[in-house]
Amino acid sequence: MTGCQHIIDLRRLSSRLLLVAPRSTVKRILAALSAFDVADRPMSRLDAARRLREAAEELEAAQVEAARKAGATWLEIGACYGLTKQGAQQRFRAARKQAEAAAATAVASTAGRGKKDEPAA
Repeated sequence: MTGCQHIIDLRRLSSRLLLVAPRSTVKRILAALSAFDVADRPMSRLDAARRLREAAEELEAAQVEAARKAGATWLEIGACYGLTKQGAQQRFRAARKQAEAAAATAVASTAGRGKKDEPAA
């Protein structure tokens, strides 16, 4: 490896992330960090970095939603990012819509499973 080397205690990081993120997101972040750590080729490192970024974005979106549900205003979220209220809303609009779509899909899937279990009329 060239440049700075970072030693990460993945067990400690995992326990901290579990407090604020779904387990699957944490697993993806840890897997990407581990893959980056052992990657020996530029394309392998790039792929691991891409996977880490995607998981981090998912974590970020989940935390924005959690902050909103806990009462944080868009003005406060914007301030965290150096954005206006409107800037924060625009930045996270896609994430909010994805979360809403995922929730709707989960509800539909659960309702669909219930119907499969019912006897045919």
